Amino acid sequence: MAENSMKPRIRFKGYTDAWEQRKLGEVTKINMGQSPAGVNYTANPNDAILVQGNADMVDGWVCPRVYTRQITKKAHVGDLIFSVRAPVGEVGKTQYDVVIGRGVAAISGNEYIFQTLKQMNAFGYWTKLSAGSTFESINSDTLKSAKLFVPKENEQRKIGEILLKIDNLITLHQRKYDKIVNIKKALLEKMFPSDAETTPKIRFKGFTDAWEQRKLREVFDYERPDTYIVKSDKYSDTYSTPVLTANKGFILGYTNEMQVCNKECIIFDDFTLDSKYVTFPFMVKSSALKILTAKIGYFLPFAYQLLQATNIEILGHARHYISVVQPTKVLIPSNDEQIRIGKCIQQIDNLITLHQRQLEKLKNIKSALLEKMFV
Repeated sequence: MAENSMKPRIRFKGYTDAWEQRKLGEVTKINMGQSPAGVNYTANPNDAILVQGNADMVDGWVCPRVYTRQITKKAHVGDLIFSVRAPVGEVGKTQYDVVIGRGVAAISGNEYIFQTLKQMNAFGYWTKLSAGSTFESINSDTLKSAKLFVPKENEQRKIGEILLKIDNLITLHQRKYDKIVNIKKALLEKMFPSDAETTPKIRFKGFTDAWEQRKLREVFDYERPDTYIVKSDKYSDTYSTPVLTANKGFILGYTNEMQVCNKECIIFDDFTLDSKYVTFPFMVKSSALKILTAKIGYFLPFAYQLLQATNIEILGHARHYISVVQPTKVLIPSNDEQIRIGKCIQQIDNLITLHQRQLEKLKNIKSALLEKMFV
């Protein structure tokens, strides 16, 4: 292997030495798990914490869930917990002394080793090695023989430190994002009337009238997006117009076609009942998406939140065409109260989008560094 191929593309100043190829078992201590007998499992926090697999990890850390009276194999505070059964390659950390079952291994590695294992998993290293007739798994020899590239200890420390800082930022923004999402969920529950009620639990000052019953067909106009369906399958990030698609993807890619929809609207998905508020020009890939606008007397941002808060009646249909959901009954306040509610929750949505973008940006930075700071 050429010497240049033993060096990463991005390095800290002052580091020029080629990295060495080593086996994981040569640079770390690996302890394969062994499950206690099932009769020794308990729910008693005074017993030993048992880690059996990914179900016992939350956000990359051991989260006590099951306990055991039998001590088989152990991992200690600061060890890395590596999944050797499906999904093979997931790795986290423990801040407890724990008993490890046969679904995991304990690795006494530093932050560099942790980030290396994350990088190997992200780029499919373990997928190629895993084997099993019923589910993916790897054995002790396979794990210990895994090949990785290792710089000198000081460079390991610097790489580990910078990636740990990014991980901490990702965690911080994830928590902020989750918190705001939960705030919005609570507001939707309390700013819209629940079943058998005609007023919400929380209202802006000055509004006391009961809300009036309507059907969704009275609130929205809708159109099929046939005029705006993209013809080309060639997409590029260099193009400017998003192409929207059904199901979870939403933005399929970007096109340079010009027959765009250029109206503020709600995009409704016939398949999933999901809806998105759209304020940018777009084209669509599928007629399963419908374009909704508010009728006179209804404030579009409020109408969008109304969809989010409503349990839509699907009447047993396999596909939830907009014509099927239109009879759904909803409660509507005055236009002034619609505006107050719509603008309030729209601000929450803007914060959610902001933190979502920050999260995506940080994750993209981390992904790029994993690719370029390692051999």
